[in-house]
Amino acid sequence: FRIQPGIPFQHAFDELSVLLGCIRHLTCEAEMENDMLAGSSARILSAMAKALIDDMELGLNRSG
Repeated sequence: FRIQPGIPFQHAFDELSVLLGCIRHLTCEAEMENDMLAGSSARILSAMAKALIDDMELGLNRSG
């Protein structure tokens, strides 16, 4: 996953924040309900969030 050229940094950051909130929710569900599907979903979304963070960092390093 990556951020498309022309997407404002703040918009990408806001969307990343929403994604991280979903991951937090799924992680809590997985722990409290012993929900393996929620745990697996959280791991997949965490990898996506990490890829977006890495791409945002690359973009900041290029522009700075």
